[in-house]
Amino acid sequence: MSTAEETSGGEIEPWDEVTPDAARRLLVAAVEAFAERGYHATTTRDIAGRAGMSPAALYIHYKTKEELLHRISRIGHDRALAILRTAAEGEGTASQRLADAVGSFVRWHAGRRTTARVVQYELDALGPSARAEILALRRQVDAQVRGIIEDGVASGEFDVPDVHGTTLAVLSLCIDVARWFNVDGPRTPDEVGALYADLVLRMVGAAE
Repeated sequence: MSTAEETSGGEIEPWDEVTPDAARRLLVAAVEAFAERGYHATTTRDIAGRAGMSPAALYIHYKTKEELLHRISRIGHDRALAILRTAAEGEGTASQRLADAVGSFVRWHAGRRTTARVVQYELDALGPSARAEILALRRQVDAQVRGIIEDGVASGEFDVPDVHGTTLAVLSLCIDVARWFNVDGPRTPDEVGALYADLVLRMVGAAE
């Protein structure tokens, strides 16, 4: 399955924000190549070839291979943050919001597993400026989950002695789904999301 066809609950991953079409094709090709071979082992020729274009055509849209990775990483982290922010700012108890956050985050990492692997695990390939920008987004991602857990502790819903450590554990659990999820496996992204939401609620000691 190509990156453009990855699904989560049947949704298509269109990369609509990337224009023109040639730039989008190159970005999708880069995601597939980085996920398959790793950033450092991938050449601009590899990316252009996957997109059905010449290497020279790539430089019309992206100055460097790193610029491609930066664009992929920025879009991916923006989406991840939007998913968690929507859950964190939603109505309901802390338990309901945490379950929604975890379920949605896991579904994204399962349904967009190729993209998610690049977004989550190629950060160190970015230069200092781009890396700092993405790390700032990661801190915002962390803050959304931590805020829900803090709300649950304050309301008495959660029993969490170490909020910081628990937040890290929850995010790590969700993100790692991108490593192992198999579209031909026994569970769908929705089913994995529901399973992990239940596991996390147990982790924080949420009342039944």
